Amino acid sequence: MQPRATPGQIIILNGAPRSGKSSIARVIQKSFDGVWMNLGVDAWAGVIPEKCRPGIGLRPGGERPDLEPLISVLYAALYESIAAHSRLGLNVVADLGHHDAYSQPLGILADCAKRLEGLPVLFVGVKCPIGTIMDRRNAGQAGREGRYLTGTKEEPVPAPVARWQEAVHAHGEYDLQVDTGEASAEACALAIAQYIRNRPTRTGVFDRIGR
Repeated sequence: MQPRATPGQIIILNGAPRSGKSSIARVIQKSFDGVWMNLGVDAWAGVIPEKCRPGIGLRPGGERPDLEPLISVLYAALYESIAAHSRLGLNVVADLGHHDAYSQPLGILADCAKRLEGLPVLFVGVKCPIGTIMDRRNAGQAGREGRYLTGTKEEPVPAPVARWQEAVHAHGEYDLQVDTGEASAEACALAIAQYIRNRPTRTGVFDRIGR
């Protein structure tokens, strides 16, 4: 029998769509020591049946109450997978958009935190000014034209985009916050690396959220 692996580090990047989470995750995979698995919302979308999309990417506003029971299960499955990777010694970065602005509160974040109990988790808030987010949406970065709502003269910031900006950070607790409107993805990843290196304990906000 092989010796039990030291649990891998888990980094949860939480922020609105187009806030720069995926860019930070790519830098982490490329530059951090060890093997880093990206189990974020984009990767998860690739395994969800089309009829169930947007899956865990369902935006705030209670638009699809028919999907909400499945969303809870999908998040549970995702976090069980994150935990399994960590327990096998693999590091995980997951770029997500947690919120509880469904047709009714679902308590998904607390449930997810419980599933990572006892594992080293860093919960990072990825902030970005709404103007920068709209610039990215309107520019259709990375060939994603048509995937994201864009602004118009009559509605520079679409209502669903505004809801994301508020709902995704409503829980109010992070181990660390970064702002991609002020810093590059590389600088944000460096701040994360320094925080992990200097933190006195491997427990953090996720432990409190899961209680």
